[in-house]
Amino acid sequence: MKVTIVPFFISHWGCPHRCVFCDQRKVAGAEDVLPAPAEILDRVAAYRRSSGSGSVEVAFYGGSFTGLPRGEQELLLKPLQPLLASGEVSGVRVSTRPDSVDNRCAAFLGRMGVATVELGVQSLDDRVLELAGRGHSAAHVAAAVSELKGEGIRVGLQLMPGLPGDSAETSLASLAGTLALAPDFMRIYPTVVLVGTRLAELFAAGSYRPLTLQQAVALCKVMLHRAMLARVPVIRMGLQPTEDLGQGGAVVAGPYHPAFRQLVEAELRYDLLVRLAAEVPRDGAAVEVSCSPDRVSDVVGQRRSNLKRLLREQGVRVSAVRGDPLLSSPDMAVAGPHGVRSGNILTDLKYSDKDINYV
Repeated sequence: MKVTIVPFFISHWGCPHRCVFCDQRKVAGAEDVLPAPAEILDRVAAYRRSSGSGSVEVAFYGGSFTGLPRGEQELLLKPLQPLLASGEVSGVRVSTRPDSVDNRCAAFLGRMGVATVELGVQSLDDRVLELAGRGHSAAHVAAAVSELKGEGIRVGLQLMPGLPGDSAETSLASLAGTLALAPDFMRIYPTVVLVGTRLAELFAAGSYRPLTLQQAVALCKVMLHRAMLARVPVIRMGLQPTEDLGQGGAVVAGPYHPAFRQLVEAELRYDLLVRLAAEVPRDGAAVEVSCSPDRVSDVVGQRRSNLKRLLREQGVRVSAVRGDPLLSSPDMAVAGPHGVRSGNILTDLKYSDKDINYV
């Protein structure tokens, strides 16, 4: 059952650094002051009423929660203790920096009912971290994950491919290092240049070139595939569309797309389509495609892009895409003059690092 999240955005609170890419106000919206205890309780009650859910989860997004003075952390968490004890709040999640977590911090979070911590890792390449102004090293990430897991806290890790000094090679190395830490889930945010950031200045000066949308999709397709193989859920790809991001001028450059995840998922399905249609005559022969019902739009692609591309590049026409409840999310079948060929994204697709190199 899907858990109802009660969100509080504490953008940039607790952060000792301003990273080159950062404008949390545009990314997540901002609250100029930390929420008061009464506001926290009122919002939890309102979400419980509107959702009809017996239990909700409270999330403090943005900023570096554990970078706040301990007294301010307690001010945010103490009002939730009776609700955690009663089960009205099932858990709390916070976001923070890897270098703002030590053993005492992890123990405090565990005592206060924090069930999940998301760490803004961005990269595990120390040079990339330095150029991004992160103020921490890759070693801090491993240490923080170890401390949090030692307290039984779920850990999510966020990566940001395409930062200054990054490459396909370093992005994939960061992914490998991240998967080796066995996080409970991941988010992948290709770097986007936002107005008012240091990155925007570097872009204007010609000293930083962001990924194109095509490059970001090609890279993140492989990253997602490897995470799937490692059985680590990627719960988000690409920035969450917000009112600020949707306004003209907020995004200066880079691979921002409001449906970035679908572009990546569609690319995976296209690659499997090509493989399964390999024996179909290249004369416009028609095939029918079957997939999991929740993956029909990914197989078709935005504006039918996958079907148009398959005809244009492979000479194969898709007459229908049907949802089959017997097929799982990675499965697909293509039926045509050659008979029926079935495949699976995880077992039938393989990607080499050389497939996605960019300069």
